[in-house]
Amino acid sequence: MAKVGIADTTFARVDMAKIAKEELKQLCSVGFRHETVPGVKDLPLTAKNMLEEDCDIVMAFGMPGPEDIDKQCAHEASQGLIQAQLMTGKRIVEVFVHEDEAPTDKELEKLAEERAREHARNVYRLLFKPDKLRKMAGTGQREGGPDAGPLRR
Repeated sequence: MAKVGIADTTFARVDMAKIAKEELKQLCSVGFRHETVPGVKDLPLTAKNMLEEDCDIVMAFGMPGPEDIDKQCAHEASQGLIQAQLMTGKRIVEVFVHEDEAPTDKELEKLAEERAREHARNVYRLLFKPDKLRKMAGTGQREGGPDAGPLRR
């Protein structure tokens, strides 16, 4: 049975990990390992350890704040997640929602839920249906919002 690592933070204002786990449970049968860390810069080590120890793929959830320093921390965390993928040869699906992506808390919550669900579907496809991803190439998919669509039809 495939095992999905779930790494999330206490800094986030939405429990995106719970949403993604619910979505994955509807799509397939997988095991989970869930660890929570304080902030996004703590995610790379946790994700790397999960991949090295017992997970086939990891979803890393974060909700950086709106300030410049928050964006810098998110960028550094992204760099660390990329490095962890290269070190382990396994995928980490980064699911970040920046607090300034939506004008209201209600819209931010909706965005976070949609992005978590759509990335859970991506994890399902990566694990079990990679051919479906290939068919989606060039279609302008956007997680959490309306798809952009292809430029050429």
